[in-house]
Amino acid sequence: MDIKRIGSQPSARGPAEWFTGAVRIDPLFATNEPARAGGASVTFEPGARTAWHTHPLGQTLIVSAGCGWVQREGGPVEKIRPGDVVRFEPGEKHWHGASPTTAMTHIAIQEQLGGKAVDWLEKVTDEQYQGG
Repeated sequence: MDIKRIGSQPSARGPAEWFTGAVRIDPLFATNEPARAGGASVTFEPGARTAWHTHPLGQTLIVSAGCGWVQREGGPVEKIRPGDVVRFEPGEKHWHGASPTTAMTHIAIQEQLGGKAVDWLEKVTDEQYQGG
């Protein structure tokens, strides 16, 4: 058994290469072989968002606070709120983040394939973010 006590793992800033705006990542659990899943709590300040990206084995988001937006390539921008669960299929190009006026926190769970859990792509433009 392994208990990760609150505050025992340092928060990290979302790297500017992969995020727009202020993003805080709080690790929850790491991938430990033979398991493949890892998870983090991610907080986006208003207007903050990920870059477009994919996950080789998909991703599940559990919204825990605030109001956010998600979009898969070719689809509309969708509003998400606490209690919503979003599942992205393996290889599905998408982004997620806060709404323009409200912060959003979600738990992100993804699995690694060959040691890799995410492929980062181009940044989401302001026009894409606004649903344009």
